[in-house]
Amino acid sequence: MAGADGPHLLLYDGVCGLCNGIVRFVLGVDRRGVFHFASLQSPAAATHLQRFALNPADLDTFVAIANYQTAAAAAFTKGSAAIFVAKKLGWPWKIAGLAEWLPLTALNAVYDFVARNRYLIAGKRDHCVLPTSETRTRFLDI
Repeated sequence: MAGADGPHLLLYDGVCGLCNGIVRFVLGVDRRGVFHFASLQSPAAATHLQRFALNPADLDTFVAIANYQTAAAAAFTKGSAAIFVAKKLGWPWKIAGLAEWLPLTALNAVYDFVARNRYLIAGKRDHCVLPTSETRTRFLDI
């Protein structure tokens, strides 16, 4: 996986309650501030997704772009993205990185099940996460 220098970019479904919860969680535990954020519905996300030939209309996937401001940027989706994020958050969250030993097809099957049911699990929101004044600079679509 890509280096830890960052910053890394997380692209999420801006109206998904579960996705918004994940963003709030990452904001709370990312002590080093290496993660930046943009909703998949934003022009910023479309620009970054184009670099990796990913479809901006695909709202069923969570995307992490490692070192997104460099030529060495790398994109991760679904289960790989979740593992990447957990590993970059540090202890105790990086222990979830052990899941990378599982077959990617199994991780993505679990991810796809949750993604298909995310609105049932956590509802739908009218708006994206509203950052605080301290975290506003970490959001590309504000």
